[in-house]
Amino acid sequence: MKNLHTKLESYAKRCDDIFLDTHLKKLIEEASLAVEQINVNELVIDKTLILVDVREPEEFASGYIGGENILTIPRGKLEFMAIEKIARIYGQDANIVTYCLKGPRGSLAGLQLQKMGFTNVSNLEGGLLAWLENGKSIHNYLGELTLVK
Repeated sequence: MKNLHTKLESYAKRCDDIFLDTHLKKLIEEASLAVEQINVNELVIDKTLILVDVREPEEFASGYIGGENILTIPRGKLEFMAIEKIARIYGQDANIVTYCLKGPRGSLAGLQLQKMGFTNVSNLEGGLLAWLENGKSIHNYLGELTLVK
């Protein structure tokens, strides 16, 4: 698990470099303000919640938040897949929480879902890293994993 944490930290640092662009920062700030941000302790995973992991498939394979209704829809394909995977199955008013590794892609995805007419969208503040740092577990092909500090 320590190796996974090291890889996630390394990836997070590379993500920080990407977010330095002024225009991107502005977009992320706008999305974060427009989409309700919920912290790890506010997230209640039940049968009505749709968790939307907006990371790339290989990121999802490394570990994801468990839930009854978990969807992996990469941020770059969200607009094209949201109708088929979310609206037609769960409806436009479904309780949706987006997340990514650190939060920004989740916020951007949440804003796009709102623009598409989804009415009950929030984003996990701090993303998967915040989830792990708060002692929560993730799932992958190895089973259930938690962060070892």
